[in-house]
Amino acid sequence: MPIMRASRAVFCPNSGRNLAPNPVIPQDEGVDADLINRVAASTGLSAGEAARVVADVVGWYREPLEDYVRRRHAHLKMFGSKNHEIFAQIAEELAGRVVAAPDLSERQLRRIVYG
Repeated sequence: MPIMRASRAVFCPNSGRNLAPNPVIPQDEGVDADLINRVAASTGLSAGEAARVVADVVGWYREPLEDYVRRRHAHLKMFGSKNHEIFAQIAEELAGRVVAAPDLSERQLRRIVYG
């Protein structure tokens, strides 16, 4: 089942003029059509819904290492975890990601968070 994309135009809100007939949407870049079709077929989602799901998952794993470490540190700190617990958990999480990050010491993780 091929993916059908609706024609989308970007327009200027002030004048109402169309600026681009078919803009490339960042969530569509780099997403494999075969993967989208497979997700759609296996889940019963429409091709558009499957494309959004795949783009969301790919975007999640495309997050740069430093951003991931800072985000997770802030999140775990907010819930009262101590730094030595946080850095151990983050190191464990990094090893389990789809594309595992290099092994980072607690010191390297601290430098990412605190500079």
